Amino acid sequence: MRFLIDADLPRRTSELLKAYGHEALDVRDVGLGDAGDQEVAEYARLHGLCLLTGDFGFADIRNYPPDRFGGLVVLEIPKNATADMILRLLESLLRQADIVKRLPGRLAIVEWGNVRIRPKT
Repeated sequence: MRFLIDADLPRRTSELLKAYGHEALDVRDVGLGDAGDQEVAEYARLHGLCLLTGDFGFADIRNYPPDRFGGLVVLEIPKNATADMILRLLESLLRQADIVKRLPGRLAIVEWGNVRIRPKT
C-alpha cells in the first residue's frame, strides 16, 4: 500500500508503515504541512494514496467519497494520546493484512480493539 500521512500524526508514522512493507509520504515532506483538508485530500486522490489521518472530517463520505481514493483510514485518537499510543493504534490495523489489502476505495475507522471498514459502494 501507498499511504499519505496527515500532519496530525506523529513523524514516526512513516517508519512504522515502512516496517510493514508499505510506502509512506508525509504531508509535511511534500509541502502540505499547513494545507487544508481539501488540498490534502486532492493530493492523495491524484496520487492514488491511502490517506491516513486522525481527522474525523475525512470520515464524511459526502465530502470524501472513499471510492475516489486509494483508501481513507481515520484513527480514533483519544485526546490524551501520546505518539506511542497513536502508533500502537495504527499497528493494530497494520497487523491485519487482510483488512489492509481491502483498503483501496474504502473508508476504515480504527479504534482501540476494533477496525470498522465501510463496504465499497
